Amino acid sequence: MRSCHARMKRGLKEDHEDSNSSSEGPLETTKKVRHLDAELEDAACNWGRLPQEILLLIFQHLPLLDRAYASQVCRGWNQAFHMPELWRCFEFELNQPASSYLKATHPDLIKQIIKRHSNHLQYVSFKVDSSTESAEAACDILSQLVNCSLKTLGLISTARPSFMELPKSHFISALTVVFVNSKSLSSLKIDDTPVDDPSLKVLVANNSDTLKLLKMSSCPHVSPAGILCVADQCHGLRELALNYHLLSDELLLALSSEKHVHLEHLRIDVVSENPGQTQFHTIKKSSWDAMVRHSPKFNLVMYFFLYEDEFGPFFRYEIPVTHLYFGRSVSKDVLGRVGMTCPRLVELVVCANGLRPLDEELIRIAERCQQLSAIGLGECEVSCSAFVEFVKMCGRRLTQLSIMEEVLIPDHKYSLDEIHWEVSKHLGRVWFPDMMPTW
Repeated sequence: MRSCHARMKRGLKEDHEDSNSSSEGPLETTKKVRHLDAELEDAACNWGRLPQEILLLIFQHLPLLDRAYASQVCRGWNQAFHMPELWRCFEFELNQPASSYLKATHPDLIKQIIKRHSNHLQYVSFKVDSSTESAEAACDILSQLVNCSLKTLGLISTARPSFMELPKSHFISALTVVFVNSKSLSSLKIDDTPVDDPSLKVLVANNSDTLKLLKMSSCPHVSPAGILCVADQCHGLRELALNYHLLSDELLLALSSEKHVHLEHLRIDVVSENPGQTQFHTIKKSSWDAMVRHSPKFNLVMYFFLYEDEFGPFFRYEIPVTHLYFGRSVSKDVLGRVGMTCPRLVELVVCANGLRPLDEELIRIAERCQQLSAIGLGECEVSCSAFVEFVKMCGRRLTQLSIMEEVLIPDHKYSLDEIHWEVSKHLGRVWFPDMMPTW
């Protein structure tokens, strides 16, 4: 910056010397150059004169505490600190120093935000640790947002239980304040919270025309009837995430009605906390078919955290799943059924299987799942020959291939030293097995 400034000074001197050499004396020329030099120094050094638009961009990239310190530099920076545009998007970080390494939003700053900027907030999230104190602090802030009209709200627990440890009435009361006063919520992420059916009715009554995204996995107080109420009234809903116990034929048919927009993303978590004690119902094929006819391009993402003997109701007939993740051990039989019943499959991740090779199952998936473009395998076994054949069948549509090295079993055709060359040839790019899982 100094060298640029020096060049500007030299250029100005040369220009003025050329234009005034014939009409002005050396003394007048020197005075003018000194005056211009002073103006340049003032413009380069006086950061307080930066336009508000530039200051806004700078402040948006500063952490909140640094932003607060910067506001004390001068009056112009303080005015920029309080510009409404700076407070439309904000994340409250609430942690207990004794139990968290994360930085927390300072209480004095929270008070100032509530006092001066609550009516400017539009895109708000709360990141809390596992302590009840942090969750209570989040609820206290929510209760004070009576003058704002939020467009998005996210409640994020960095570790469970957090919100689930709060008295249900206290949480519902705070959340209802936002539902009633916002009127224009388009995105709501409330996973792992004690939200219930009556509070969802309040949400629908005040935000049915604007709600487009709802994520509420692990909300045990919500019933299938509660989520069905949302689908029946919020016809603009495009993304939905919930646990399998809330999924029903009635819900899929509601999402497939003529009044409803095309669904883009449906995530289902299939979780078993107590092996052998959870009963899983079956969704009719006709309900899935109605969903595909209405929203032919929607993504169905399913996360399975089940024990091997709990997969009975699943993959018995064709299901339109596009992204499939098995977080616990899954049997050869189930993976074989995946190849037969999931023609829309785009991504498959198997974290564990056992000691029986998955050669036939992998080949069947390559044959039947013509859209498969990403696969991850860990803690299972596949012969090198079968894996090469799988890659050869899928070809270059495999954009993501994450296979742990110990998964591949050398055989009479390929050793571990040879397989990466053969796989790279069929992929059209250099490929090596992973040393660490990347999913």
